[in-house]
Amino acid sequence: MRVMTWNLWWRFGPWEQRQHAILDVLRDIRPDVIGLQEVWAQGDDNLAAWLAGELGMHWTWVASDAPWRFHKRLGDATVDVGNAVLSRWPIAEHASLRLPVDDGTDDGRTALYTLLDAPGHQVPFFTTHLNSAPRESAVRCRQVAAVARFVAERGSGAGTDHPPIVTGDFNAEPDSDELRLFGSQGLMDAWHLADPQAPSVTWDLANDYPSLTFERGWRIDYIHVGLPGPGGLGTIRSARRAGDVPVDGVCPSDHAAVVAELGP
Repeated sequence: MRVMTWNLWWRFGPWEQRQHAILDVLRDIRPDVIGLQEVWAQGDDNLAAWLAGELGMHWTWVASDAPWRFHKRLGDATVDVGNAVLSRWPIAEHASLRLPVDDGTDDGRTALYTLLDAPGHQVPFFTTHLNSAPRESAVRCRQVAAVARFVAERGSGAGTDHPPIVTGDFNAEPDSDELRLFGSQGLMDAWHLADPQAPSVTWDLANDYPSLTFERGWRIDYIHVGLPGPGGLGTIRSARRAGDVPVDGVCPSDHAAVVAELGP
């Protein structure tokens, strides 16, 4: 199974050209299932729906119920933002979780659950997008705890031997409190199985868009997988970066994607 996660940078920058660059990358990678963040929708138009239609995939999504900060940045209050899942296989069920914010910035962040009718086994698959401000580590810790409970409830209740797969933009580095807490729940970072010499930064200053922020590069996008099932079901075989070079002169997103191969 080829799994992918990607933050698509909503409707920022040259979004119409980026939309086609994103599609070209997905056609080249040919993932079986994709967790997407910062997906836009406007009226009857939805980026996830369009990508699914072009790729012949199933899809579902959940919109933020507090997109006002995104609207302010774009200057357009008619465009929704949310998380989505695209799957080669039918989506048997789906549900979403509103993440806690306490005293943090409330952007209506969510976790999206799907149960995929893959050949041989149903697969519990999740995607999420945590708060972004560097000062909000404590908020993200509460959010990853909520996501872990959501994964435990939905994954264990799915009646399948396949381990849960959790994708997303965590806005935190691998050695952060947030990621250590999440990893303590029995969910392995797929990048541990990557080539140690391979580029791993997903918010990369080599990309035209992050370079304008004058921030440093971070690895903040993840694929996590639970403990393997019988016979090594869901074992992580490899991980790598993707979508990290321009397509016809256009960077598809401000984030690189992460791709993992699962076995056996």
